[in-house]
This record gives sequence, C-alpha cells and structure tokens, in this order.
Amino acid sequence: MKLPRIYYYYKKDLDLKAVPYWKISIYGLCSILFVSVIAYTYGRIDQIRNLTDLEKEILIVDLNSKNDFSQDKLVEMLKDLNVRFPHIVLAQARLETGGYRSRIFRENNNLFGMKQATVRVNTALGTQHNHAYYDTWRESVYDYAFYQTRYLSGAKTEGEYFYVLGQSYAEDPTYVTKLQNEIQKGNLRSLF
Repeated sequence: MKLPRIYYYYKKDLDLKAVPYWKISIYGLCSILFVSVIAYTYGRIDQIRNLTDLEKEILIVDLNSKNDFSQDKLVEMLKDLNVRFPHIVLAQARLETGGYRSRIFRENNNLFGMKQATVRVNTALGTQHNHAYYDTWRESVYDYAFYQTRYLSGAKTEGEYFYVLGQSYAEDPTYVTKLQNEIQKGNLRSLF
C-alpha cells in the first residue's frame, strides 16, 4: 500500500512540493512530545493544587534546603560530579569566597568568582555585581564543571592544571601560590 503524499505550497515558485516522509515523522513526533509535555505539566499543576497545607510546608522547607551550603556538601558534590583535581577546585572556592563569606558568594551563590560565560554552556542566570549569579550554589558548581570540561580538559597533571589557571583564570599573579597554600593549610587533598 502506497502512503499518501502531503504537499505544501511553495510561494516562490508558485508550485506544490511534496513533504519528505522523514519530515512528516519528525513533525509527528514533535507534536506527540509537545502534547505529552503539556499534559504532564497540567497534571503536575493539579498535584500541587491538591497538596494539603502540611505537604506545602514540607515542600517549601525542601526547596529552601537546596541552597543550604556547607563545605562538606561541596566536597560531596565535587566527588559526585567527578571533577578533576577536586582539591584544587575546593581551594578555589575557599579562596574566591574568602572562606565562604564574600558578597559575591552570599548574594550571587557564586563559589568561584566566575564571570558569566558567553561562548560556552553555563548555568548562570545573569550578571550581578560584575559576576555571574546563580539560583543556588550548586548551579555555580555545575558551571565550574562546564568551565573545566571546556578549558581545562587538556591539563593532564596537577602542574598543567595550575599552569592553565595561572595563565587564564585570575588576574592575581600569585593566584597559583595562594591556591597551593590553601591546599596545604586546609589539608584539602585528604578530603578526596
């Protein structure tokens, strides 16, 4: 059995052209996906509307706890993400935030003093106080992981990693020395 053809009017040539079957398949799949997403979204909205007051309180507490920061949680996240040279990354977070007390960290949830990226994937919501800002501190860790994948994947040794950071990450010419001191002082290697 031959499948029926679908045509569209091509205004430029004043002609009808057959739509390739693969395009029809893609449009069909996209339509099904779109309808599924809409149905799922409306289902979730109904679930939220039907929550009891106690369930709403629990949900609010859970959402707020997503931004609770501790160095232990950061260490666990670095392990979970399998970032390279995590002790250096942790030293960067400690140094860039002044021991997790800086304004950029408190207001922007920015652990690494990152600027908003323009040529790579990033998780920043925008720029505030001349630095990227994030919904949660975890988003800044994801952003650093994207940065590491894009710019530091060629560094095979700790020395190469430090070299790249010294050349391109910070303006401070003593940045690498400060990181090495932070690693030594906090015994950060032992956490990984």
